[in-house]
Amino acid sequence: MDLNPPIKLSVINTYINATLIGDPNYELKGLNEIHMVRNGDLTFVDHPKYYDKALRSLASVILIDREVEPPQGKHLLISKDPFSEYNILTKQFRPFNKSSQPLSLSAEIGKDTIIQPGCFIGSNVVIGERCIIHSNVSIYDHCIIGNDCVIHANTVIGSDAFYFKKDASGYIKMHSCGRVIIHDRVEIGASCSIDKGVSGDTVIGEGTKLDNQVHIGHDTVVGRNCLFAAQVGVAGVTTIEDDVILWGRLA
Repeated sequence: MDLNPPIKLSVINTYINATLIGDPNYELKGLNEIHMVRNGDLTFVDHPKYYDKALRSLASVILIDREVEPPQGKHLLISKDPFSEYNILTKQFRPFNKSSQPLSLSAEIGKDTIIQPGCFIGSNVVIGERCIIHSNVSIYDHCIIGNDCVIHANTVIGSDAFYFKKDASGYIKMHSCGRVIIHDRVEIGASCSIDKGVSGDTVIGEGTKLDNQVHIGHDTVVGRNCLFAAQVGVAGVTTIEDDVILWGRLA
């Protein structure tokens, strides 16, 4: 998730009150999980198995649950509970906002696009030109749909990632703050679900076609001109290259 404009670490730390090791004036550009992280981002780590991966990643700021020597050029935020602190940050900078109407005033709808009755189009959604969005489709906040796309009835674009951490009290949900990006000439069948990225983007490539009842998990990237038959399920954080055909479940 991008922070626009960038935010100083000293300001970031006012929300979580961690121990800062580094430059308080460093300007953070984004928040991302370890598998999606970019230079200028903050990521979190709370398990020894992933300490080295996080510290060696592109992340410029690491929210971590132990004090270690920071790699050159990196900044640390030391916290007892990085998972919960990361949730605090994502909720701060991309909170859930209640909608007051089916079609948000902040949504951008392209020329000659048809929105059928019963649809929900969330805040800051962008839909391109000459699309058909059939009845009862829900497109959650911040999702982007290209030109010449068709989305059939009862499909959900941008539902939350299925991401939970178990503790003594049960399961703690990771707040999803990513997006779904659907490129041009994609057709999505009825009753499909495409989860948003946890912090990054779930992407459907140009020209890809999904049959009915297909599920695409969070942070998955599907290439161009793919063909997925009914009841295909793709796990989160999966990369599928161009021109792939997947046959679904057969009775």
